Amino acid sequence: MGSNVRINKTRELLRNSPDGLTARQIADVFDYDNMPHMYRILKSMPDAYIDRWQRTGKRLSAVWCVVVPPPNCPKP
Repeated sequence: MGSNVRINKTRELLRNSPDGLTARQIADVFDYDNMPHMYRILKSMPDAYIDRWQRTGKRLSAVWCVVVPPPNCPKP
């Protein structure tokens, strides 16, 4: 699966997850173990952002969301 395909699938997954997901949760959905690449994918998406941090054990994990533009949003 190429990077553009992963980006589009990640975007679609996050749009269908209104409460957001951690990078680990996204990787688990796609059965993908390369976490550094998962973070690069999320950071490369201009519509993705960290909504909040959640505690997972002793660590904090970023919960990622994407901006969903309204249907009547003008095109640039």
